[in-house]
Amino acid sequence: MPCTSPHLSRRNRWRVFAALGAALVALMALNVATGETTIPLATVWQVLARHLPGLRAAPPPAVAESIVWESRLPRALGGAVIGMLLAMAGVAFQSFLRNPLADPYTVGVSAGAAFGSALVILSGGASLLGGYAQPLAAFGMGLVATGIVYLLARRNGRVSAQTFLLAGIVVGTFLWSLIPLSLSLANRSGDIDRQTLILSQLLGNLTYLEWRSLWLLLPFGLAGMTTLWLSARELNVMAQGEETAIHLGVDTEAFKRRIILAGTLATAAAVSVAGIIAFVGLVVPHIARRLIGPDHHVLLPTAMLLGGLVLVGADWLSRVCLGNLEIGVVTSLMGAPVFCYLLRRQFASRM
Repeated sequence: MPCTSPHLSRRNRWRVFAALGAALVALMALNVATGETTIPLATVWQVLARHLPGLRAAPPPAVAESIVWESRLPRALGGAVIGMLLAMAGVAFQSFLRNPLADPYTVGVSAGAAFGSALVILSGGASLLGGYAQPLAAFGMGLVATGIVYLLARRNGRVSAQTFLLAGIVVGTFLWSLIPLSLSLANRSGDIDRQTLILSQLLGNLTYLEWRSLWLLLPFGLAGMTTLWLSARELNVMAQGEETAIHLGVDTEAFKRRIILAGTLATAAAVSVAGIIAFVGLVVPHIARRLIGPDHHVLLPTAMLLGGLVLVGADWLSRVCLGNLEIGVVTSLMGAPVFCYLLRRQFASRM
């Protein structure tokens, strides 16, 4: 039986969705309008109207057109989508592993995907396959990483959730160590561009997001997001325990493989264009659960909106207040204290 939110009615849930959606749109507008050059919102609207079908507006200044359409808007949209993907993957991993410390980073997916991207950059093949070589390599290495973790955690035809998490930490740490090695090799080659791109994979960076990045992100991201969304009922059942899920007709092992694949797709899509962004997939699901309850039919979209909100907010803070500090550093600085607080409250509630 699916679990339900213990404290929010259907009407209040829609109010939460509406509030988070409005906050996300407002923050994206702020992100597009502010920076080294402030663009009035009326001018931002002129730029949007110029490119969206069916809308008419006076032609905007050329400088505003370049800043808004070519730089800030794809960065804001990309940041929102990446935050959504990481948050949904975090919800799925925490739920099926039944562990509050699980997220794409701790199960090794992020490190594997980032290493795959770094290999393509190091070999100079980022432009191959119409630009899809990097996300394909990210997905492939992310899948290899999770495949190794899956095999290490599999005993007698079943996957142990605790062993899966521990194996993910070990495999992820090993693969993460290979990214600085790739950076060192790029440094020896003297190719500054490759060094910069690999470093962005290591630290997490939205600076290089453009419209082309969004088109590379969407196929993999949508596939992973849709699969996770359609798995809400099974996630609810799995939250009650694996034995209960089996009795209710869930093929738990096939379900685990599906969630691992979908989480890898979503994470690889995000990592391939923005690098490793820590703590979004770890902290946001906890906040969403406290906000709206454990029912995955409402938890997944809530975490999705909240993840986009957190990452767009972190990007605005990075650009406007912190001198364009790498986004992965900002989310770590923001997320670590929040997670410590949530963890302390969880332990205190069990005593």
